[in-house]
Amino acid sequence: MSNSKGKVANVIGATGLVGSSLVRLLLADERYDRVRIFVRRASGVVHEKLEEHVVDFDAPGEWQEHLTGDELFSALGTTIRQAGSRENQYRVDYTYQWNAARAAAANGVGRFFLVSASGASPRSRIFYSRIKGELDEAVSGLPFAQVAIFRPSLLLGRREKPRPGERFGEIALKAVDWIPGVSRYRGIPAATVAAAMISVASRPIGDRCTIFALDELFALAGA
Repeated sequence: MSNSKGKVANVIGATGLVGSSLVRLLLADERYDRVRIFVRRASGVVHEKLEEHVVDFDAPGEWQEHLTGDELFSALGTTIRQAGSRENQYRVDYTYQWNAARAAAANGVGRFFLVSASGASPRSRIFYSRIKGELDEAVSGLPFAQVAIFRPSLLLGRREKPRPGERFGEIALKAVDWIPGVSRYRGIPAATVAAAMISVASRPIGDRCTIFALDELFALAGA
């Protein structure tokens, strides 16, 4: 744990849709003295509380020792189109996050907050949902004092690299949002997910491992 007055947060996936919103909230939160981010390229963010590590996620031995403090927020993610193959997508969505979570737990980080996905299940026939489910299950067994897993549906927001498939899905879901049962798959702003994570981080969690579904994310963020 940190010896400073305020908390120390670690973030991976800090330049992504949820991660960038999360970093802004953490930097503005007076409860945190330091926000340490691990990125593949410089974020361009400048702040007195920010500690940036540009790392090679394929070489965890070079940076894992820096994963110390109070909390780890994990918001890495990609699509198979961006990754180029299932193998590459698995590396980003599972291996990189698993390596970080395992190192943080070993280094004494007490709390872990993970962005997963609606429908995540290690038994899913959908590759993406299966990756997310496998990671959820794996990290829940690590020796953190508390684990919080957030399962949003389609993330809304402006990306550096647009994802046409997600844009089509966003339009389609809006068109049928009124149909009973479909609303549980409605899109959620990435900033809302980030706000929900901060809300949970600001208080004790009842169970050691808690999963927050879509509707709970809106409620936690006050949306």
